Amino acid sequence: MRAPLFLMALASAAAFSFSAHAQTAPAATGNAFVRDSLARYVQRGLKLWNIPGLAVVVVKDGKVVASDGFGVRAVGKPEPVDANTLFLIASNSKLFTGTAISQLVEEKKLKLDDPARKYLPDFRLYDSTSTRLLTVRDLLSHHFGTKTFQGDFTFWDSNLNRAEILQKVRFLKPTGLFRQQYGYSNYGFLAAGEVIPAATGGTTWQDFVQQRILTPLGMSSTSPSTAGASQRANIALPYTTAFGPLTRVPFDEVDNFGPAASLVSNVNDLGHWLRFQLDSGKYNGQRIMPWATLRRTREGNSLVGSTKSPIYPSHFRTYGLGVYSADYNGRQIYWHTGGANGFVTNVCFVPEEGLGIAVLTNQDNQSFFEALRYQLLDTYLGMPYVDRSRQLYGFAKAGNAETAKNVADLAARVAKKSKPARPLKDYAGTYTHPVYGTITVEPRGKQLLVRFSHHPTLTTTLDYMDGDTFRSTFSNAAYGIFPAPFTVESGQVKALEIRVNDGLEQDPYVFTKN
Repeated sequence: MRAPLFLMALASAAAFSFSAHAQTAPAATGNAFVRDSLARYVQRGLKLWNIPGLAVVVVKDGKVVASDGFGVRAVGKPEPVDANTLFLIASNSKLFTGTAISQLVEEKKLKLDDPARKYLPDFRLYDSTSTRLLTVRDLLSHHFGTKTFQGDFTFWDSNLNRAEILQKVRFLKPTGLFRQQYGYSNYGFLAAGEVIPAATGGTTWQDFVQQRILTPLGMSSTSPSTAGASQRANIALPYTTAFGPLTRVPFDEVDNFGPAASLVSNVNDLGHWLRFQLDSGKYNGQRIMPWATLRRTREGNSLVGSTKSPIYPSHFRTYGLGVYSADYNGRQIYWHTGGANGFVTNVCFVPEEGLGIAVLTNQDNQSFFEALRYQLLDTYLGMPYVDRSRQLYGFAKAGNAETAKNVADLAARVAKKSKPARPLKDYAGTYTHPVYGTITVEPRGKQLLVRFSHHPTLTTTLDYMDGDTFRSTFSNAAYGIFPAPFTVESGQVKALEIRVNDGLEQDPYVFTKN
């Protein structure tokens, strides 16, 4: 989940003895880069992108050639990130869910083209035709017709349980066509995870993942739960720079979204996962799952893109069962990203080259976690040298500058200290949204405070600007700073528009006053 901005700087070209003429042995070149230049590259990246800490693992030809941490777990404290430091890996949980479903297909417990309602009889989409056509495969394929992240403000980090989330999905009105438009969906993976107990006679998603994947692979530090993450030893703390200086944000608790987002892991354990992927379902010479199980997860079910990338040697992108696939300089690569408040991560593997990469970071407004992956892919796959970090950072500057200007403009409007158009008590009351439910608005001195019924620890403060528009500043910095206009008709306050970071949900919510 989450869509960060962009990333950091690389060492100068001179720091890498690599050019378009030195591609006769890309594997050797890649290993030399890891050995001689990786640490400098990462350290410069952390500084430029203002990232407290990062961990990376590189697997090549069955061996871990790098597994290390850089920077610190917490700003102002000396404890370093190492290969065992835990991070929320968020949507990198999805391939674990897809693998579980694929294994159940292999065991003939279900079929991908079974109707979803065979296992989830109460699950509904917005329209009856799509609900009737919906299959288990569809749950994992991001093509419901809803927008990317649609509904996630309601669902993410909320007090709704899994059944309550799935009940609310029927109120998400699609803007596209079922099975035709790609729109990234966390609720689909939640539903897929809930198929598992129905198909197995009661084994929960978390128990299946623990018993059939994590334990056999020796991923002893990895947990399918974010509950109590802040209390775990050797865990990185989450930070953001999305709307201002580097700021600590709360740990997400998303066990209600578990099959989509709740794994907590480290690069040591993810090295085991990568070796399993690259050895066709074996780990340390032992068959953990059939090759057919892994192969099924990689088969494209949704077309994500079919246009040549302007900056990468890639033309096509598809989505399987929890993993993306693309061409990259003539090879087929598989990857997924994961974003939670304060964390962005990436896991990638290239079976043709025996190459696996995982990058974990604890600052969510950057793309260095992607730049590092692409730099490693370029180096191992024989691409001419391009400074990917500097390239992505160039793209990021404009977006960051625009956000900073927007925040400053809102502050300037507040600083005028204009008199509100009407008494603050006129805005107070209970408001309702058909998907979210209720919020309350109450006067607090010269401000208004908004409380969210499904996010008990989250508030947003409304500072008056002009007209009937306020500035909304969330108590969790990752949610953002935005205008919050009230709709007034015939002198009566009718509605309030609330917007959050578009890495959480792209469209604003309009709450109607009761």
